[in-house]
Amino acid sequence: MEFSKRAAVLEAEGHRIIKLNVGQPDFGAPPAVMRAMRGALDEGRTSYTPAVGIWDLRRAIAHHYATRHGVEIDPGRILVTAGASAALLLLTAALVNPGDEVLVADPSYPCNRHFLSSFGAEVVLVPTTPATRYQLDTSLLQQHWGPRTRGVMVATPSNPTGTSVSAAELAALCRHVEERDGWCILDEIYLGLQDGMRQTVLASDGDALVINSFSKYFGMTGWRLGWCVVPSGMVPVLERLAQNYYICPSAPAQYAAVASFEDESIAICEERRAQFVRRRGLVLQGLKAIGLDVPVEPDGAFYVYIDIGSTGLDAMAFCERVLQEAHVALTPGYDFGHARAGQHVRLSYAAAEADLAEALQRLGAVMSRL
Repeated sequence: MEFSKRAAVLEAEGHRIIKLNVGQPDFGAPPAVMRAMRGALDEGRTSYTPAVGIWDLRRAIAHHYATRHGVEIDPGRILVTAGASAALLLLTAALVNPGDEVLVADPSYPCNRHFLSSFGAEVVLVPTTPATRYQLDTSLLQQHWGPRTRGVMVATPSNPTGTSVSAAELAALCRHVEERDGWCILDEIYLGLQDGMRQTVLASDGDALVINSFSKYFGMTGWRLGWCVVPSGMVPVLERLAQNYYICPSAPAQYAAVASFEDESIAICEERRAQFVRRRGLVLQGLKAIGLDVPVEPDGAFYVYIDIGSTGLDAMAFCERVLQEAHVALTPGYDFGHARAGQHVRLSYAAAEADLAEALQRLGAVMSRL
């Protein structure tokens, strides 16, 4: 966000900034969703809804799990939330007691650990390496699980690395946590943008605590709509918390979001996913050509985690120089943890291909001067 502010200043001075620092898909909501939103407004569907979301949307999400992932889920276990952030808010409030240790991968999305710590958790950032694709695995859990450890949070695919945990490893990780009477929150908001078989953890652990979102795969970032899937016994607890925290998710957004699961919308989202794959290939090839290393190629989301150690610059200095000289905004690794954070930057390829190609040329010019 700080680099966004600096970029805004440069834009005000007349410069064209290519913003690769924010994970914002450039597509927007599918047309059917836009039509459904207009219909919801025309019909006056703007009143409070149940705190856990309208039944039609909960049922549509359950149907999506059945048709896309082969997992049958009772719609009553699905809570629609005001963004995936609100889903994490509810789960954190329900699960975390002050002093509880919670294990989170380093690097990882910063807001996840901030949610946990705001409820009194002592977040243990577990350093990861390219050997584990920057993800937690059972070996790391065994090393870092302590007497006060109560839970784990895993994002797959991950922000900032774009890497995912294999289905087998994820199942083993969940079993490891369960054997220690702990809880595990699985952040799957980029699941729809994963390569190959996009297998939800619910396929191997039907009682997992799963968070998802309409923001990334469906391109509905500002609509602030997400969901979580929880064991049935947790639903009344989370419902009471939702009633107190935010009353209910946006009513028109919910009615519109039902259309995101229509065949037309899914076909559009799948084509967009294919575009992200093409953009990733363009970025990886371009970075290699200009001498920037990506230790682990991503297999999901729309991020590349770049090792800039060869430049001799710290991540903050590198991002500042690139912004000032090339007018390209990137994100320093310091946002995402401590493990070799100063040696990495994140690039989001959620921008148009023409912008990505131009950004790579600009970065190449900076690299030639280093």
